Amino acid sequence: MHNIVMNAKIKNFKKITLTIILTIITILSLPMQSFAYVDWPVDTNVLSEGAILMDADSGAVLYGKNIHEHYYPASITKILTALLVVENCNLDDMVTFSKNAVFNVEPGSSSAGIDVGDTLTVRDCLYAMLLQSANEAANALAEHTAGSIEAFANMMNEKAASLGCTDSHFANPSGLNDPEHYTSAYDYALISRAAFQNPTVTEIDSATYYNLPPTSRVPTGQTLYNHHSMLRKTSGNFYQNAICGKTGYTSLAGNTLVTYARNDSIGLITVVLNGNKTHYTDTQELLNFGFANFKNIKLSSSDINTNFSSNISLIPDFNEYIIEPDDNASISLPNDADINDIKSTVKFEENSGSSALCKIDYTYNDYPIGSVDIVSKRNENYVADENNVEETAAADNNKNSFQNTTKNFTNIILNIPKINYIIVGACVGGFVLLLLIIFLIKKLLANRKSDLSERELRIYNLLKSGWSAKDCGISEEEAKHIIEKH
Repeated sequence: MHNIVMNAKIKNFKKITLTIILTIITILSLPMQSFAYVDWPVDTNVLSEGAILMDADSGAVLYGKNIHEHYYPASITKILTALLVVENCNLDDMVTFSKNAVFNVEPGSSSAGIDVGDTLTVRDCLYAMLLQSANEAANALAEHTAGSIEAFANMMNEKAASLGCTDSHFANPSGLNDPEHYTSAYDYALISRAAFQNPTVTEIDSATYYNLPPTSRVPTGQTLYNHHSMLRKTSGNFYQNAICGKTGYTSLAGNTLVTYARNDSIGLITVVLNGNKTHYTDTQELLNFGFANFKNIKLSSSDINTNFSSNISLIPDFNEYIIEPDDNASISLPNDADINDIKSTVKFEENSGSSALCKIDYTYNDYPIGSVDIVSKRNENYVADENNVEETAAADNNKNSFQNTTKNFTNIILNIPKINYIIVGACVGGFVLLLLIIFLIKKLLANRKSDLSERELRIYNLLKSGWSAKDCGISEEEAKHIIEKH
């Protein structure tokens, strides 16, 4: 009877202890997520119908308003035109202006006064197009690059698709009104980012003025000035960190504006669409918001391999490669965010023709903050032992399994924010104290049980099962003493 009672008590004790431990573990895990992340900044507002703020390096969207809605782009279209021309033409090539190039424009639209038969270099035409927003220059460049405006429009759509655009369709190189010529804030931020990564496009587009050579209508030559007033120090819209960009306006599009700006912490691209004369104030609001609240962090090879991706070693034949991020590898974070709170997901490329081994997507509190293509070259120091391929493969599998488990555990520990270290320490200390108390109680119970002799234990069990003192052959006083002693 005594053994049965003791076993039941031990089982109950184990259940209580397990419940307490599980409760403590649950309590420990609950506060981690609630304290892990700072709020994503959102305290800005723009009046234009569509708008976006993008990190020029990481491609992360820092702010957006109707970013996938369709809008007419107007002359910001010429940024895409410039990118295609620079990628496919020599700047010193000569361009002859056709009748179609000169007259296939809307009356009163932007022009540099270039006439049929005039001949300029590709470079001259690019300055005329980007600074003066000359529509005849856009047409002439399109014909020179692709043979016709229609063929160039096909190139524009192919280029946009290759950059990840899904909300756009381009029908001409200038952006003049056409119901089949539209884009979105997100798509045009992707296009602008690609264009401003091209040093030639950026150099031309950032010029405040350019001296155009003589033409038939202007035999003395002329000076063209950039229409983007945030780039001109004499303008009331001048913005210190602005580098380049493009203005746009048509009756259908309203005011449109693309701007690229940079400080020591981050490069920013803004696109505002369908603005009602608020395109400059909206752009300034977005840039001020971005510079005040975000930072860009460059990622090195060591970051990719150790700090920011626990699954990089899953790349097939990992040891045969030297793993490197692409040249523009970076992520975007709010200024007060802890870099240890980012998460990564490795996606392996299915296209064998791709030069990238895989792609790593980074997030912060579920916000996409950048993606990095992992490029590689063969490790010349790697030598495979053909005699032990199977043994090595098995060993590597076991090793990778152990390493992944270890890395995942390490990531969990590192992802605990610094502000929670005190909480964690207090909880661990409390857990240790609880175990000590349980141990002391258990020892005390054991000591109390040892105060009864075997005869007294048998009598105690009988008394607890309903026997009277008389039934046990003892006095009432002795029965009371045994119960109190236990």
